Amino acid sequence: MLAEIGLGLAVVVAGLWSGLLLTLTTILHPIYAGQDGRGFATELRLFLPVARRSPTNHVLVSGLVLAPALALVGLRDEPASTEFVLTATGLALTVLGPLLVSRFLAEPNYEVILGWDPAAVPADWRDTRRRYFTLNWLRAALTWIAFGLFLAAAHAHLT
Repeated sequence: MLAEIGLGLAVVVAGLWSGLLLTLTTILHPIYAGQDGRGFATELRLFLPVARRSPTNHVLVSGLVLAPALALVGLRDEPASTEFVLTATGLALTVLGPLLVSRFLAEPNYEVILGWDPAAVPADWRDTRRRYFTLNWLRAALTWIAFGLFLAAAHAHLT
């Protein structure tokens, strides 16, 4: 029962987080890429504080860790099973992407961006914007792979 609940929640949470990152990378990135330094800095000053405090962000990232962990507890008697291995790999990717990349790479980059005066962005602002885009794509790719792994694990468990 724990495996089914954990896998179901992992699929739902990873699917929701995947959609959020799809929106960020394929809709907001092109908007931000077309802006000059002032526009980029101004937009991120509006977006980042809301995104960082969003309960949705905290609930989904917590769910990305807790749901597959719950599934693994339910699958603990079958550590060599396909669903255990897929779920453990998905969990590792979500810890790596949404947690570690965010905490240790993206958050410091956000601080740099939020520290800019939009009227006088630094000369290397494009490098910081490129890093912002790259880190978002990295987190997105890791989450999308994890989502696929959770789907495959749920399918393997149900068949």
